[in-house]
Amino acid sequence: MYSFFNAFAPGDYIKAKKEDLNHLTFNNKIFNMKSKLFFSAICFLLIAACNNSASDKEKKEDTAMKAENHNPMDHPTTMGTVPAMPAIPADAKVVFSNLKDNATITSPFKLQMGTEVIKIDTAGPVVAGSGHHHLLINAGDSIPTGEIVPKDSAHIHFGKGQKEYELNLSPGKYRLTLQMADGLHRSYGGKLASSVTVTVKK
Repeated sequence: MYSFFNAFAPGDYIKAKKEDLNHLTFNNKIFNMKSKLFFSAICFLLIAACNNSASDKEKKEDTAMKAENHNPMDHPTTMGTVPAMPAIPADAKVVFSNLKDNATITSPFKLQMGTEVIKIDTAGPVVAGSGHHHLLINAGDSIPTGEIVPKDSAHIHFGKGQKEYELNLSPGKYRLTLQMADGLHRSYGGKLASSVTVTVKK
């Protein structure tokens, strides 16, 4: 008599189960591989995004650094050429308008700077018959003609054409010098310099 057991013997049943298990194992392997590929792709995209962000940040920092390190005394010239040093007008001079040699002052002191004949202009353009002031504090009585005036605590630039400056000095004796220079901060030399000695009282 044909029975269920004849149609589906225990051996066949076990074999079928093994095949199902193998099939499931294979599917799990494929799923795991796909999962790994998916997560690898996600990780790759995240790393790429981070690198791009870091690169953009570096570019911005580099730009900021270049801007920060830009020398304010550098000015563009026409066609890349440097204009010749302008001639000094006859009888031109620079003067301390409100300060005399061997004067005693208090700090702060509003210093007034003037000129005769030569005009005061801003830094940048090189215009004949003009220039701008620089204040030297204990840094000599003049800067040689044609040399660029340094920029530091002892060499104060007035590239905006200023004629006044609030001087803050500790008590003591100082040698102050007004040095006129052209638009590129090139000194006009001793002919356009004026020096005084002052004492700042306590």
